[in-house]
Amino acid sequence: MNNPNALKTLWTDALANAEAPCGVSLREHLLEVHRLHPGFTEGCATKCRDAQRRTSYEWLCDVVDPARHRRILDLACGSGFLLELCRDRFPAAETLAGVDMSQAELALAEKRLAGKGVMLRECFAQDLSFADAGSFDAVLCHWALTLMDPVEPVLREVDRVLAPGGVFAAVVDGDPADAPGYAEINDLVFKYVREELPTYGDQSLGDPRTRNPDALATLAGDFFASAEVNVETSVFTLEGPVAAIAEEAVGFFYAAFVLPPPGRASLLAEVKAFFEATAFDGAAVFSLPVSRLRVERA
Repeated sequence: MNNPNALKTLWTDALANAEAPCGVSLREHLLEVHRLHPGFTEGCATKCRDAQRRTSYEWLCDVVDPARHRRILDLACGSGFLLELCRDRFPAAETLAGVDMSQAELALAEKRLAGKGVMLRECFAQDLSFADAGSFDAVLCHWALTLMDPVEPVLREVDRVLAPGGVFAAVVDGDPADAPGYAEINDLVFKYVREELPTYGDQSLGDPRTRNPDALATLAGDFFASAEVNVETSVFTLEGPVAAIAEEAVGFFYAAFVLPPPGRASLLAEVKAFFEATAFDGAAVFSLPVSRLRVERA
């Protein structure tokens, strides 16, 4: 990977040298992506809707019962969009807290949530030592659990801080087969990324069990004794002009951020051609497969 305009991190260096990247290099890579593109997850996710016209943030919030869940933690809170939604939906919440490992994302969250009584902290999800056992009635995680490596300490910490009667819920990647066209877009992205880094994708970003509903349910069940564990699936769609939807679709994939400008431009051209061929009345549709893990503690 010799292009000076491409994203270069310890993670991409390992891939370029045909080495197996470690968890530390993955964290560093993700931090660099979010330093350069803070808020990008929100940018796409807030535009996508399910059949009930909910965003994935709203779908995640639906697990909270304001009568029982008054202390809420947002795990990997990013730019603070979910916390703002929680403040609006649950004005009687006693505690709203968010943690993230990215200073760039937390800077956006601080601006968004200024004066709203939200506690923000920079830390890794594997270490929530700032919180006592049973400190939270609800722990939410929007589209980040799939990137946490290792994931076992994360679940162990959530189990520790979650109070009796509490709920833990996470929005994660779903099955590509559930969303028409998603696999084709994914394949196009990886075709161009592998031209830069031939082994990209051989090592998953995060734990692959979090992307399989059955494996995710089993994984969660191992850490939450005497809790009801469910994984629900859904599809969220984004509709609009072909060029705009192509840009949004490409921007959703972490993999696309390693591309230099010429490669990204070529990728966008192919994605645009795909949407032009599948558009209806000039409108393109990008479909996202999404799963929601829900752990209800007795």
